[in-house]
Amino acid sequence: MTESFAKRESLPRPPRVFVFGFDVGEAAQIRRVRGLQSIGAQVSSAMMRRSNMNPSLVPDWPNLVLADVENERIGRRLLTVLGSIARVAREPGLLAGSDMILARNFDMLIIAWAGRALTGNRSVPLVYECLDIHRLFVRCDGLGRFARWCERRLLARCAAVVVSSPGFLRNYFGPVQGYVGPAILIENKLWFDGPAVPRPATPRARQAGEPLTVGWVGSIRCTPSLRLLMAAADALGARVRIVISGNIHGHAVPDFAAEIARRPNVSYTGPYHYPDGLAAVYGGADVVWSQDLWQSGANSDWLLPNRIYEASYFGCPSIAVAGTETGRRIASDGLGFTIPAPTPDALVKLLSRLATEAGLASVRATSERLLGRPATDFQLLPDDYVRSFAPILSRHDQP
Repeated sequence: MTESFAKRESLPRPPRVFVFGFDVGEAAQIRRVRGLQSIGAQVSSAMMRRSNMNPSLVPDWPNLVLADVENERIGRRLLTVLGSIARVAREPGLLAGSDMILARNFDMLIIAWAGRALTGNRSVPLVYECLDIHRLFVRCDGLGRFARWCERRLLARCAAVVVSSPGFLRNYFGPVQGYVGPAILIENKLWFDGPAVPRPATPRARQAGEPLTVGWVGSIRCTPSLRLLMAAADALGARVRIVISGNIHGHAVPDFAAEIARRPNVSYTGPYHYPDGLAAVYGGADVVWSQDLWQSGANSDWLLPNRIYEASYFGCPSIAVAGTETGRRIASDGLGFTIPAPTPDALVKLLSRLATEAGLASVRATSERLLGRPATDFQLLPDDYVRSFAPILSRHDQP
């Protein structure tokens, strides 16, 4: 369906890469910048800022501040995009000398495409990194059709599309958008700026009579997952403990605090530092809930979350829904367990089984297998960046 850059390449010289990003303080944005820097890239950026992710962070690379943006405020975001285009246009030298422009989501693609044209840098390869398929693009109404038309127009002007899951290509870009151009797969694996965080030598040690501990780690924004886990906590009582760690997206889960407060077997440990805090949050769980249900039937069914790589690296089995991209990967790679449907009955049935002596033995055996696998199965390396971007950089005339 799509061309894939798979052959090993090398970079002719340190490339100059310009990144457009939606939040300069968001961990995944920082990881992408660090990954590019790891192959010698000179990275500059133009990024927005959101208030719920590291609001005080000051980037240590050249960055043009675009605007503050709110989550899920489509109308206001459109005005922000227009304002950001004007901001970039006032910096005629901003993109000069770039070997590649990387736009991380559709808002940023609009700004990058317009900015490239307005500053006279049309020859610089433009790469669209699709982080998620926003629900706007799968709507069946006129607004959805218009959004897809706009995306198709810009796709035709891109040198490649970067996705974190083959499900995005198989279910959306190919059949819906008719995209047949170059595609780059960079999965949401662990990234370490320096030495890797050590992996545990053995599975988690359990205390006698301890309940089965289910973790939910990362960006906490999925109300259906919250409801499902709370239903399981209610049904299983003292047999299970739900431990939640990460950043809470209040606009998506406004009743989070109240839901946690009313259940003695559910706790929230707060945000954690990436990557140093990962060992503690995964080391404190027997299994982790890895399924996204926020946009079931579309994006949530097609993505591969970073949770499955983080959990597997630290020997913690994952739980997801069979038939989704996440569930299929867990089943095919032996990363944990699946349930047939995202229902309280299905999850309670699985957790009840895992909470038994035989079930805990199965959890331990899965953990041992995960810890026995090479760390690089779950870790992104500089060579992955070279392999992914060298073909694009080599197409651009080098001075």
